[in-house]
Amino acid sequence: MSASQGPRSGAGGTADKPAMRDALVEAAFQLFAERGFDGTTVDDIVGLAGVGRRSFFRYFPAKEDVVFPDHERCVADMTAFLRASGDADDPVERVCDAARLVLRMYADNPGFSVRRYRLTKQVPGLRAHELSVVWRYERALADHLRQRYAARPDGRLRADVVAAAVVAAHNHALRSWLRSGGRDDVTADVDAALEYVRAAWSDTPGGERPDTEPEDVVVIVSRRSAPLWKVVRSVETALDGTGPGASTD
Repeated sequence: MSASQGPRSGAGGTADKPAMRDALVEAAFQLFAERGFDGTTVDDIVGLAGVGRRSFFRYFPAKEDVVFPDHERCVADMTAFLRASGDADDPVERVCDAARLVLRMYADNPGFSVRRYRLTKQVPGLRAHELSVVWRYERALADHLRQRYAARPDGRLRADVVAAAVVAAHNHALRSWLRSGGRDDVTADVDAALEYVRAAWSDTPGGERPDTEPEDVVVIVSRRSAPLWKVVRSVETALDGTGPGASTD
């Protein structure tokens, strides 16, 4: 999708989004490109979109919000996803999966995402607004983890640290992709970044997934004076599966 087509909700598509809302976003970004963010007013946006001011504020509380039109929906989707978590779900894996909802919102609309990123870098007020949105995502993750870790003496600290780590890992990969102009494989990069967090903080023993096979370890016992060929043969025998190992005495 090109940037001029406006955003789609990564979590819900466009079927349930009023065309007027899309028209306002498209008009806003067209004007931001021509006049700059500060040089564009709400009246300019509604004039180009052909609607009234009341229509604008029905969808966006302020001009800054038209730059981030899908974040409100995404925060709601993330919160619902976390609430649907079961007791058997690993908390860290769950919040990593929740972060992927945000990734999908960006990845489904690379042209718009890159255009917004470049605009946000130019306008300090938008950067501050974006930070407030990121904080809301982090709070949603932390609130979920605090509930899951409520029985732990370090529960609140662990929840806040893991939530911050998930957001940092996700944003590190996402911003690299945005800086590339949306050309790299952002899904693979975010997956790798989130796996880094999961491996460090997962409640699964050893940081391994439940379906991961334990590593096969071979132990060979040998006398110090045993010839090297005898030690090698013992290793080969063990690795061939013909025995648990061999003593070379």
